[in-house]
Amino acid sequence: MFTLKESLVQHIQSIISQARDNAIRSVDTHRVLMYWQIGKAILEEEQEGNERAEYGKFIIKSLSEKFQPKFGTGFSIRQLEMNRQFYRLFPNTNALRSQFSWTHYRTLIRIDNPNKREFYIAEATKNNWNSRQLERQVNSQLFERLLLSNDVHSVLAVAKEDKLPTDAREIIKDPMMLEFLGLRREAAYYEKDLESAIITHLQDFIMELGNGFSFVGRQKRIHLEGDEYFVDLVFYNRLLQCFVIIEMKTTKLTHQDIGQLQMYVNYYDRYEKQEYENPTIGILLCTDKNDAMVKITLPENNNTIIASKYHLYLPTEQQLIEEVKREIEKMEQSSATESIAS
Repeated sequence: MFTLKESLVQHIQSIISQARDNAIRSVDTHRVLMYWQIGKAILEEEQEGNERAEYGKFIIKSLSEKFQPKFGTGFSIRQLEMNRQFYRLFPNTNALRSQFSWTHYRTLIRIDNPNKREFYIAEATKNNWNSRQLERQVNSQLFERLLLSNDVHSVLAVAKEDKLPTDAREIIKDPMMLEFLGLRREAAYYEKDLESAIITHLQDFIMELGNGFSFVGRQKRIHLEGDEYFVDLVFYNRLLQCFVIIEMKTTKLTHQDIGQLQMYVNYYDRYEKQEYENPTIGILLCTDKNDAMVKITLPENNNTIIASKYHLYLPTEQQLIEEVKREIEKMEQSSATESIAS
């Protein structure tokens, strides 16, 4: 009696899945082009009417009344306005990305700031983000978080790979958004719970960390003359060409925590790092931190220890904007104090 080989079943199943995926991508590619062409037609007709606002509203309203009953919500007033904006922002088909679905573009169209939109286009292309990942990064204010310790030109240059990052702050965010861990804010939990949740959602965590990270290990043992220590998480960043050590604290950061992380960083620099590699970076992931304490605890020229707050939920856009403003104000006040002191 014959039996069907499981390898054959899996092979044919992969062929079917690939064909279906290709068909879906093909349909969405044609849909993107259709919306682009509709937007082009609307805008060109508006220009014939000298771009009068009333005439533009009349065109979109009339087209919606004519086509929505026949073709559905794809021809609503809101959708047609989005088509027009789509063409206005991407007037050349060469600027369209083949891997972007209409859902990608719908998220990008809502971004008013050209630099911000350019950043997300570059990051989504480079990292092959699906539409959900792009939307999450926009909603978590990734661009604004990176701007806290960088200027716009530097952020865009790294995103577009015009330059390699030379400082960890160019790719590591503060704060970090860890809502994907599923840990409740009101529940009591320990460092080991946070660590286990990160390991379970490692792919999402690496995406939140930034570009170029790969996982090395958890609870890495360090032995120093009879004493044992364990590093929470160890990563390697191929762009920065260095080890990245992460220690987690579910309480407010103390100077003792910083000292412990500094010891781990020193150990990796002296016993693990190769000559061609850059100095090890340490990240203290904490629920709260006193920036002044962090700054005074570390050497003035420190660029290897970073303290980053984490959130277990995605704040609203307004909450994130307010937090970014507070961080910028603290940085400005700190700079002003240093100027007066000098």
